[in-house]
Amino acid sequence: MKALPFVAAAVALAVGFNGVQVGNGQEKAVTTPLTGKMKGIDGKDIDLAALKGKVVLVVNVASRCGYTNQYKGLQELYDQFGKDGLVVLGVPSNQFGAQEPGTEEDIQKFCTTNYKVTFPMTAKVDVKGPTKVDLYKTLTATAPADGKSAEVGWNFEKFLIGRDGRVIARFRSAVAPESNELQAAIRAELAKK
Repeated sequence: MKALPFVAAAVALAVGFNGVQVGNGQEKAVTTPLTGKMKGIDGKDIDLAALKGKVVLVVNVASRCGYTNQYKGLQELYDQFGKDGLVVLGVPSNQFGAQEPGTEEDIQKFCTTNYKVTFPMTAKVDVKGPTKVDLYKTLTATAPADGKSAEVGWNFEKFLIGRDGRVIARFRSAVAPESNELQAAIRAELAKK
């Protein structure tokens, strides 16, 4: 019986208090990528903090990629689950094979004309390297790829953020929006009210 307080204390140190991981000498607060503002593709600000309480799927996108057809599936996810609290956030980037060379106006026209995209999209930004935007600094630091933090590997990589603002999962480009794996993760997060 005397060991019980010790076990409880050890668990508290390992797990942490109030979102702070402790016990390894490197205390750090759990962070959310849903902070600050980004320019939308239409030039208006997108307040990322306003997305807290929703399930958010962040996807770096490009118009001239072998995965570009995923816009269709992303829009279908938004149509199907948007009423339940899913937000798909498209983030155009030209960092992978220069496959998003157009202006914001070009990108928006391409997406609405070819895929009837209605989900929010940011202005074109960097998602890897020293110039990556804060959203992706946090996403790549908190969402392991194959067990370790890593840069985005290609267009249409996906990050799922839960209602509490924490990064829940990361999906590589080849994981299609209609895949069972991605849809099951979205459904599970939407079920948490």
